[in-house]
Amino acid sequence: MTDPGQDLSRALRRAEMPVPRPGPGELLVEVDACGVCRTDLHVTMGELPPHRPSVVPGHEVVGHVAGLGDGVAEFREGDKVGVAWLRSTCGECRFCLSGRENLCPRSLYTGWDADGGYAQYTTVRADFAYRLPSGYTNEELAPLLCAGIIGYRAWTRADLPPGGRLGIYGFGGSAHLTAQVAIASGAEVHVFTRSPRAQKLALDLGAASAGGSDEAPAGSLDAAIIFAPSGELVPVALRALDRGGTLAVAGIYLTDIPSLNYDRELFQERSLRSVTSNTREDGRRLLDFAAKHRLRVEVDPYPMERAAQALADLRAGRVGGAAVLIP
Repeated sequence: MTDPGQDLSRALRRAEMPVPRPGPGELLVEVDACGVCRTDLHVTMGELPPHRPSVVPGHEVVGHVAGLGDGVAEFREGDKVGVAWLRSTCGECRFCLSGRENLCPRSLYTGWDADGGYAQYTTVRADFAYRLPSGYTNEELAPLLCAGIIGYRAWTRADLPPGGRLGIYGFGGSAHLTAQVAIASGAEVHVFTRSPRAQKLALDLGAASAGGSDEAPAGSLDAAIIFAPSGELVPVALRALDRGGTLAVAGIYLTDIPSLNYDRELFQERSLRSVTSNTREDGRRLLDFAAKHRLRVEVDPYPMERAAQALADLRAGRVGGAAVLIP
């Protein structure tokens, strides 16, 4: 990425770079597939401020170990691994020491602070690399490493009661995985999205209903998650909640939220929560869930050299599930 902005073909350019060398405690990973996440789009467009000039995006990486840094004992060359958004934390602050490493003020991120997976090789700290479940292709595994993990954390933050009614606003790479986790756990899921293709996918996956983003559900929701980066949906979703319901906002970027009416949207102990990154435990739990419950991962594959087109299609809503780059 060279010049963040609306022109994606200018912002994202191919370049020859040396193969990175793994530092102490790191793995060199040869990339077999890399998911295209909406966060990549926000970074490339400059909606998230650049943390490093000319960074290589991509943080849903499936690959195999091609080299070991000093001190690595838990992996061997050839091992299949996943590389996710959270790259490192300090391990010393009060957040890290209380199981909240996603809030670490010194956290670093793949594809934002360090080069990611839109490349042939990347690196990862061994203690932040994931073992991956069997039974999935590389292309299917890639979206699990951010879309799946963040969706899983958003689902837990929404505090859905057992057998409750969950509303999902926006239905892309993360939402279509989260819906399956919720349904497999006994929830009744209602999807709100402007895309007819996404509405059909939601019903195919077992959603109880699928309608437009501005539609009201037939009954009150016990919890809701917003995946679309639209602040205008916040009051809409809050009004759809029953008493005591919780709304979780899953994205790292959101347009401005309109003024809220206390009586209609917050009173009766409705709660509004953000979701910030994830912990490694979130990742392990989601991947363990995927090992036990076969998730249907909708993938639109692109060759790596068409990364800018994949981002453009994601921005335009032309991706049905999750776009994945193949080297």
